[in-house]
Amino acid sequence: MQRIAIIGCSGTGKSTLARKVGARLGLPVVHLDALYWEPGWVEPETAAFRARVAAAHAGERWVSEGLYLSKTFDLRLPRAELIVWLHQPRWLCIARVVWRALTYRKGTRPDLAPGCHEQFDSGFLPLLAYIWTFEREKRPRTEAAIAQLAPGTPVVHLRGDREAAAFVQGLTP
Repeated sequence: MQRIAIIGCSGTGKSTLARKVGARLGLPVVHLDALYWEPGWVEPETAAFRARVAAAHAGERWVSEGLYLSKTFDLRLPRAELIVWLHQPRWLCIARVVWRALTYRKGTRPDLAPGCHEQFDSGFLPLLAYIWTFEREKRPRTEAAIAQLAPGTPVVHLRGDREAAAFVQGLTP
């Protein structure tokens, strides 16, 4: 496997898994949040973001993490050889994004663009709502997009950190 797309709700551990898979297989890691957000949490023009995503996924070797369903699935999923979908309980996803915001409030996460410091601001409550409603609202749309854009691509569902760790250990470098 040379092109792997990792998807899931915020806080499931996509970035962590992507780094581990990339290290295990020697693949470059593409963090979609780093391509999307501009310094100061400025949202880019859609065309500029899509151009960055297309360039990052033009090669034959990558592991990509992030959702950005309506903005990037058509660029990434048809090229992916494997889709890994992470699932975690809602409470854990919320706890992780709170922990992440506290941990990186004075700095930038390794999977974000420079100048995007975590913060508790007006954008944090919508993130919590996104996590809370993900299964009901985003999961059906995500399943439909996979069926349409990557009908023959294998999808591995990993439920929890143990399954994710076993998945990484099972990969042949």
